[in-house]
Amino acid sequence: MPRPAPPQFAVARPFGAVVRGAAFALGLVLLGAAGALTPTAFAQDAQTPAASLTPNPDFEVDQNGDGKPDGWADAPTGGSWAVEDGNRFLRLTSPKPGETVMLYQELTIPEGVEALKLSWRQRVEGLKVGRQSWFDARIMMEFMDAERKKVSPGPPAPSSRKDTDGWVEREVEFLVPAGARGLKFMPSLFQVQAGTFDLDDLALRPVDPGPLREALDQKTAVRDAKLQADAAKRRAKAAERLAAEDNLISNGDFETADPKAKTGDRPKDWGVPKDGGSWPAEDGNRFLRLTVPEPGAMVMVYRTFDIPADVKALELSWRQRVTGLKKGEAPWHDARILMEYHGVDGKKLGGSPSPAYTQKDTDGWVEVSKSFLVPEEALTLVLMPCLFEANAGTFELDDLVLRPTDPEPLRIAAAQREAERQARFVPPEEPQRENWPSELRVVGNRLHDADGNEVWLQGVNAGGLETLPADRQMIKSVVVAIDDWKANCVRVPMKESFWYGDSAYQKDGGEEYREIIDQIITLAANRGAYIAIDLHRFRAPKPEHAAFWKDFAAKYKDHPAVLFDVFNEPHGISWEVWRNGGWVGLPEGVDEATFLTDEEKLANNAYRSVGMQGLVDAVRSTGAKNVIIASGMFYSNDLSGIVKGYALDDQGGHGIMYAWHTYNWHPGWASVLPVAEKYPIFVGECGADVTKMSFVPAEVQEDPYTWVPDMLGFIQKHRLNWTGWCLHPKASPVMISDWSYTPTPYWGAFAKRALAGEQFEMKKMR
Repeated sequence: MPRPAPPQFAVARPFGAVVRGAAFALGLVLLGAAGALTPTAFAQDAQTPAASLTPNPDFEVDQNGDGKPDGWADAPTGGSWAVEDGNRFLRLTSPKPGETVMLYQELTIPEGVEALKLSWRQRVEGLKVGRQSWFDARIMMEFMDAERKKVSPGPPAPSSRKDTDGWVEREVEFLVPAGARGLKFMPSLFQVQAGTFDLDDLALRPVDPGPLREALDQKTAVRDAKLQADAAKRRAKAAERLAAEDNLISNGDFETADPKAKTGDRPKDWGVPKDGGSWPAEDGNRFLRLTVPEPGAMVMVYRTFDIPADVKALELSWRQRVTGLKKGEAPWHDARILMEYHGVDGKKLGGSPSPAYTQKDTDGWVEVSKSFLVPEEALTLVLMPCLFEANAGTFELDDLVLRPTDPEPLRIAAAQREAERQARFVPPEEPQRENWPSELRVVGNRLHDADGNEVWLQGVNAGGLETLPADRQMIKSVVVAIDDWKANCVRVPMKESFWYGDSAYQKDGGEEYREIIDQIITLAANRGAYIAIDLHRFRAPKPEHAAFWKDFAAKYKDHPAVLFDVFNEPHGISWEVWRNGGWVGLPEGVDEATFLTDEEKLANNAYRSVGMQGLVDAVRSTGAKNVIIASGMFYSNDLSGIVKGYALDDQGGHGIMYAWHTYNWHPGWASVLPVAEKYPIFVGECGADVTKMSFVPAEVQEDPYTWVPDMLGFIQKHRLNWTGWCLHPKASPVMISDWSYTPTPYWGAFAKRALAGEQFEMKKMR
């Protein structure tokens, strides 16, 4: 559909006319169904000096006599097509102070046109410019590509800030950047206080780009020489400061007062902080204090420091104290020092240092340092200590020192990180259906493939996508788990909110996240392995979880490699609510049926769960028959209700197996056996770590070296399907110690041996 013109402006309509005996073609932009530029046909002489790309340049052709020149937009509010002594022209008049009056026209640029000249006559009367320097009478222009996206660099915006002596002629020439196929043409009175802007004979013609390029090259050379000379002086001055003070930050301890400050408490060279900033003193020591004035506000101090020549790396050190910090909505809304490199032209460069950030209070004053490489083209380091949209808190800094440091260790570390990044990359693959595994179904208490062969799922959890939505390391983890660790099943924890792009990290509506999961599924299927997609949520299923499974199951229904682990770890509810749903989270002692309406229950932070059966129903409503995995109660460690009347109704699918999670602090292994006699069991999470879990009493956490072999023996003895937690070096119990996938000796090494076929003896039940 055609896109509407901006508010109050009309896009010109197609037309044809003959002006002064010369044929001219339409310079209009027609919008196709996809919103792309579709130029009309230009006359054969479209690139000759006589041809104008503006339609009806002198506004005199009006074949239907409606008072509007053919081919031009309707006059906007404050504008008109005026006539004076038989001559028609465009008049823009400011209706009230500060209001923009603009005619909006779109023109096409013929293929091969590399430079344009705009010529026109103008008359400016009674002009009173606005508050900003660009609030005047001007012709604004902007290049567009074939998809209507902005193309840079843009044309100049010829402007007038004072009245003219009657009609005057003006012209401006400019180069057309590569890819430009259209021009937004916008003569305007831009937020002026008063005035009239008359224009006539608006002609836009192709011209020879050679002289313009030559002039631009000369101008650029002069500018670059000046910038380099100025940069050399600034670098030399920075070197002098460094030699004298051993610090590129002047007055980094804030002790030298600014003689120009009225209050006498502002340090020299540090300017005036905005709301939330101050320079207090304690025991005779002055420091910078940043305090959140209101939740979400940005509190920042900004300074720039030039870098001497030949400095390859810098170290920033400082003291800081953080109190009462409460992070904001996004993960990076905290206390941090932002840094940017700028080049000799003052523009931001790539390769700027990562921020130094703090997300929790410090125990008084602490010393901090950060080292980083300096790009060769960097002239200036911008330093921005700030409370970045935090909800509350105070961030105090003192004794800032910036000096050169040895770049070699930083280069080695950077090379190692890049090598690790490259090693983590796995190219996407096209589906190789001939290699995909056979579709599973539940037969008694076992899984069978389509040929009736029993399938025993054994593998690992590839964690990470439940925490960060763009963690592509998990793609590599899945491949390593299958190719190197010999897993035939990988459990992939994820979140429905990331699937839909509903997080501060995401700006693409979840597109990248969905692509990662799809790539994981294809890579596993191409290797003949299965993927258990785990909706990694807790407590009880909500309606939005059922909605997610409808969406996900519709996409992957009957994909032979995909199993649906519909809800990670239910807890804190009854078996009735677990199965059939109901109210969750009401205050204890409240008779909900008698005293509270549904609205009151919601107000008490309660919600109505759809239950695990609701998730099963959501999956099956799509026609998906994929095997479903349903976790038990007590964080999936209790399956007792399954054999007490709370088993789920599969609704005609290929079956349900029940998930049991157990770690080295869980007793009662035997409790799962009655369920295992009737249904397939999926030990979706298990493991042990030498590092004690903080939320579990240390004395009940068994040594992994005794617990792990016995648990693997128990799993093997009863042929329980299993995926160990976790193939991630920071998700305890950790199976690997690094991203080289080195197995941890107390857990990962045992699991890898079991996946390779080694049998373990269960010496003792727990």
